[in-house]
Amino acid sequence: MNLTKLKLSQLRSLVAVADSGNFSEAALDLEVTQSTVSHAIATLEEELGVVLLQRGRHGAKLTPVGERVTAHARQMLQLLEEIATEAEHAKGLQGGTVRIASFRSVATHVLPSAISRLHSLYPNVTISILEMDEVHELQRALLQGQVDVCVAETFCGEEFESIHIFDDEYVALLPPSKLRSAQLTLEDLQRYPLITSSHNSCGSRIHLQLQQLDGSLEAAYRIRHDSSMVGMVRQGLGIAILPRLAAEPVPEDVRICALPFAIHRPIGATFLKAALHTPAVYAFLDALQGTGAFGVAKAV
Repeated sequence: MNLTKLKLSQLRSLVAVADSGNFSEAALDLEVTQSTVSHAIATLEEELGVVLLQRGRHGAKLTPVGERVTAHARQMLQLLEEIATEAEHAKGLQGGTVRIASFRSVATHVLPSAISRLHSLYPNVTISILEMDEVHELQRALLQGQVDVCVAETFCGEEFESIHIFDDEYVALLPPSKLRSAQLTLEDLQRYPLITSSHNSCGSRIHLQLQQLDGSLEAAYRIRHDSSMVGMVRQGLGIAILPRLAAEPVPEDVRICALPFAIHRPIGATFLKAALHTPAVYAFLDALQGTGAFGVAKAV
């Protein structure tokens, strides 16, 4: 048997007849004449040396071997479609721009590895990054078409779709002289002034957790920038509570400890559901999900 003589038109005809149950409808689906379909099936059966279809007054039905051959034919046609899709995808990635909005901490510790992975496959894709502080700023940037995707704390809404990447845990920062244990206690939080973020999403999450833990716990300082929070810790002004990514890099004279409660922020990619995204955007999302260097070592 010379398989090189098999033609894709024969396989398409076989699948079309199997789906429709007769030659005339198969011809209509394929936009060819009925004689063309009949000839394709006949030559395929001749080359394979088996009967694939039982012809009758009421149409055509697959023989047992025809069912098995048709299953393989479907797989081959599906692979052909995937090949064409990959080619079209690659052609669309000869250029293009991906506009990203992100938190500073995520832009610093997460995006570089994802962008490196993207450029290893598609070096001509251009990336622009807009750093923002608040979730509502990210939402507005997406809705106003300023960016294609937000890589930061994920958020919900009917207009948005999110891909979760990892959870960024909150930790405590304090001078080494304050405590010897790597695990803070409630008493520790009550004993020292607390420094938290003034950002709405982060500050509100910490405030709610503190209130649930002890209604008397309040932040003594609310600071906008992560680096300023670290600076206040270095001066011995209190214990800072912030996400691990925001704390990095931790100075040598600052200690990182685990909190007496579990709290984290979900990090991922958020984009508009109804937007017509370019191939470059989808390639970036693939690279983001395929990047393994998201985890930052836990506090010890």
